[in-house]
Amino acid sequence: MSVIIDRRLNERNKSAGNRARFMRRYKKQIRRAVSERIGERSIRDMATGGEVDIPASDISEPRWRHGEGGEREIVLPGNREFESGDRLKRPQGQGGGGGSGEGGEGDGDEDNFTFALSRDEFMEIFFDDLELPHLLRTEAGDITEPAYERAGYTRDGAPVNLSVVRTMQQALGRRIALSGAARRRVAELERLQAGDGTVGTDEADEADVAALDDATTVELEALRSRIARVPFLDEIDLRYRHRVQVPKPVSRAVMFCLMDVSASMDEHRKDLAKRFFTLLYLFLSRKYERVEIVFIRHTDDAEEVDEETFFHDRKTGGTVVLSALTLMHEIMRERFPKDSWNIYGAQASDGDAFGVDPERSRVFLEESLIPGLRHFAYIEVCERPERHRSTLSSAYARIDDERFAMREVNERRDIYPVFRELFTARAKRVPA
Repeated sequence: MSVIIDRRLNERNKSAGNRARFMRRYKKQIRRAVSERIGERSIRDMATGGEVDIPASDISEPRWRHGEGGEREIVLPGNREFESGDRLKRPQGQGGGGGSGEGGEGDGDEDNFTFALSRDEFMEIFFDDLELPHLLRTEAGDITEPAYERAGYTRDGAPVNLSVVRTMQQALGRRIALSGAARRRVAELERLQAGDGTVGTDEADEADVAALDDATTVELEALRSRIARVPFLDEIDLRYRHRVQVPKPVSRAVMFCLMDVSASMDEHRKDLAKRFFTLLYLFLSRKYERVEIVFIRHTDDAEEVDEETFFHDRKTGGTVVLSALTLMHEIMRERFPKDSWNIYGAQASDGDAFGVDPERSRVFLEESLIPGLRHFAYIEVCERPERHRSTLSSAYARIDDERFAMREVNERRDIYPVFRELFTARAKRVPA
């Protein structure tokens, strides 16, 4: 039977066991609080931990309390105002108080339970029950990185790698080998002294028996001294865990971020697009050891830029989506072959494309790009939910491929639900 001992260091006044039990019991409430906090966070704080507020009513548990009537005596520690026999005034507010705040309605901040999440806990809840499309077909590629693997034990090493169990096994074996014969001889002599090994005849010379006893005593002392000189632990017993470097294939992915930066894409829409790109990158980073990002912005022409230019540099012009898709295809052929990379694409636009560009973009995306991708997500950022479908989304709606997904985003709070809808585990997806 295996026994797992939790040796994580707990912070002051905190228990790792109690914390894990709390998170398991109130996982639903914590997940809802994390979802609400996502809409309020900035891009830089997206991957950090933080505090979440849970309504106290959601974590209430049955408890014993005194019913109405009866008499009871209590001691108020730190009392400086009252004496025995004084009557305490009822707290101000409706219903007799009870932590309902100034209005007494029971929905103030003091009714919320604040729970701090670490970065790993936050990200675990954030991406819970999500999966990457076609993850089982991921290619490892021909890139390797050195990784350490266990390779038995060695006699030399750092104290931190000392294997106590293997060391004690070596010490026990050495002590048995060096003192085994002496211990067996001691057992024989002790039986001889006890009378088990004597001749037992009347003709035995008493002098010979006395000499035999003296010789036995001397030999016993010599053997016991010899056994005592065998050290309990010797330097040759030390065994250290040994690790060697071996080449390990690296699972790698590339994420193409395509965004329309024409005049119709204001800062609000760019912020929505950036939040979705950030979520996708964080999600991919949890699934792949190495993730590359390619930023492509476009108006009537497309260019590859860095992240700062992608989100903040202004550019004017019309909207030609096909130019961005064509540039993405060229970069894929030159730098990211599909047999060595897991390629993901994400496009954000307001959908304002004119002429034959939407239809040409759909054909190019469906026939030339999607066959080499793991997944392609199109996010249309618009101002009003009741807005009519744009020309680009109308064209993209005719793409019939499970590797393509299209959603509409209106406000910050829509980013996270849309993201979860795109990457919810297949077993939990509800057919449309």
